[in-house]
Amino acid sequence: MATLASPDLRAARAEFAGGRSYLAACTVGLPTRSTRAAVIADLDAAGAGGASARAYTATVERTRGSFARLVGVKPSRIAIGSQASVFAGLIAASVPDGAEVLCADGDFSSMVLPFAHAGRGIRLRTAPLDELATAITPDTALVAFSVVQSATGEVADAAAIRAAARRHGARTLCDATQAVGWMPVDAADYDAVICHAYKWLCAPRGVAFMAITEAFAATVKPVFAGWYAGEDPWVSCYGHEVALAPDATRFDVSPAWQAFVGAEPALELFASLDAAALHDHATGLAAAFRDGAGLPEPDRASAIVTWSDPDGSDLARLADAGIVASGRAGRARVAFHVFNDEQDVTDAVRALRGRRSVLSR
Repeated sequence: MATLASPDLRAARAEFAGGRSYLAACTVGLPTRSTRAAVIADLDAAGAGGASARAYTATVERTRGSFARLVGVKPSRIAIGSQASVFAGLIAASVPDGAEVLCADGDFSSMVLPFAHAGRGIRLRTAPLDELATAITPDTALVAFSVVQSATGEVADAAAIRAAARRHGARTLCDATQAVGWMPVDAADYDAVICHAYKWLCAPRGVAFMAITEAFAATVKPVFAGWYAGEDPWVSCYGHEVALAPDATRFDVSPAWQAFVGAEPALELFASLDAAALHDHATGLAAAFRDGAGLPEPDRASAIVTWSDPDGSDLARLADAGIVASGRAGRARVAFHVFNDEQDVTDAVRALRGRRSVLSR
């Protein structure tokens, strides 16, 4: 079973006051001690009249830099916002009229609805995740998919999808909200990557990012441009004769300052960790749980484990044992993160003991 062997992971675990019996990072992450302290300090300063808009801007830029390190691109290729769906909507607004967009069956609706309701003759087509690569055709303009599925925890064969998209000249839009924080994601592999940070990155809700290539960015309309879309937001506050930033920051949405105050230490923490070691830790715990619960191993390792639980009885058993889990689409769902350890696996398996193997159901 996986252990927090590396010193940086042990130190990271100590950054969380909670974590025991919390198997719901895929729903909402736990705040770090530093995040809590930063938010409280900011509220105290604001209450005393010490809030500074320019200081908040510096916080936003440092947080942008941390996310850029996490996904392996320059900060100039990162746009900031508040919701992943807004960035999906931004891309949907620039898909050519009448174009085909391919999505995965059952994907999170924020990755599907912006294209389903884009109008302009845009044709939305879906396919099972494990068939997404073979479903791409020369008519496909964009493949939009979550690299880790929210409802099932299934990890996409992203390499196959990217290769097929390149062969057919299709763009790729990857939602990495359920991945970044436990699974290494290289944003340079995709035309665009979007990510909300309140799950695996343990930031307050209201902090989202989009990494986009220069070539793709040139085709996207800055339909949400506001005062923060200028190269220097403090000189682009008024009027219409404002030059937008020349890089991806022209897609910035005015940031929720207090959320970024809490996000800064969280993203700095995750950007400092050995991504491969964290992946091995999280997926190792998930594999141990699958073994104990009688569940099969997936084709690609995931930190999220789900199984059929239509009546919610297994989820209730976990809750009765004091374990925080979640249920989605008729399935029970547990997730293992940096703040979890072998005891969490043992406790969860014990809570389900006495029922016939979930595999038999």
